[in-house]
Amino acid sequence: MISFESFTPAAGIPIYLQIILHIQRGIAAGTVTDGEEIPSRRVLSALLGINPNTAQKAYRMLEEEGLIESRAGAKSYVRVTPETVEAIRKKLLLREIQGTVRTLKEMGLTREEALAYVRDFWDEPAEQEDQHD
Repeated sequence: MISFESFTPAAGIPIYLQIILHIQRGIAAGTVTDGEEIPSRRVLSALLGINPNTAQKAYRMLEEEGLIESRAGAKSYVRVTPETVEAIRKKLLLREIQGTVRTLKEMGLTREEALAYVRDFWDEPAEQEDQHD
């Protein structure tokens, strides 16, 4: 079953979108796979302390995207193909890259300066990345 243990709500973003993003990121990372069960709407709303209608809205949108399959009175499951996983990964990466590039431009960095930072961070061990905060 999909875990929401690491789910941390962020201010300023509707919770139903955060639920969708949490599941999409799990799919992109491979930690959420095809056929995996998702918590019921009632269980998710209790787990996150949200209105059941909010969980319902997130699940309805995931169903419309074809990422989950639900039947009335039955469990809901993730439904993705390798192509879907790749499309989600690309969509999420592009969104992150666009935001980062926008920030770098706002900070006045040139393309060359930005790429130099990316190269430096790319080669750093993960432990050192946390020290830059």
